[in-house]
Amino acid sequence: MDLFGISRGSTWERIELPGADLRWISQWLALDEADALFLALHEEIPWEVHRIRIFGREVDSPRLSCWMGDADASYVYSRTRFEPRPWTATLATLRARLETLCGARFNSVLANLYRNGNDSMGWHSDDEPELGPRPTIVSVSLGAPRRFRLRSRGQGAATHTLMLPPGSVLCMAGDTQRHYRHELPKMRGVEGARINLTFRHVIAQADSAVQLQ
Repeated sequence: MDLFGISRGSTWERIELPGADLRWISQWLALDEADALFLALHEEIPWEVHRIRIFGREVDSPRLSCWMGDADASYVYSRTRFEPRPWTATLATLRARLETLCGARFNSVLANLYRNGNDSMGWHSDDEPELGPRPTIVSVSLGAPRRFRLRSRGQGAATHTLMLPPGSVLCMAGDTQRHYRHELPKMRGVEGARINLTFRHVIAQADSAVQLQ
């Protein structure tokens, strides 16, 4: 079955934040397509717990993850080098569709599985040198809707909140990573799981390793 035969729309809506290039499509995939994609990826992806270092201690990350991509798209995170697992057929098809939609090239994807509202991702920027000075990061959301927040790096900055429904796609480009941090906080009352896919392009054979947060 072609999971991506029909998309509901491809018209980007701009999110106006100073110094950022943010666009999204709230319902890129129809709900039945998004549900089918969630089920396929839930089974296909070899989910694992990544160890992260916080305040000098190694702990399990509060979510399941998998780094996938081309053979040369490796990275080092918390003093451990992760080699990419190969693309699944479903993810390879999705990558091609997103490259056409966004006019960008991706050689890797970080898949995160948030099992319920207790799983989360803390404040961070995807600003590693291997992504280049103005990276394009494209995020696809599947499963339970979750709250996504952005905040300027300046002190006392206001937080912008966006609810990401299943089938939505968010593009963060330009100077967004340089000026803003983002997070996926815990969310009470969420029983269902969410899969998030962030596609990116890692510059191969860079001088320093990629560190994903």
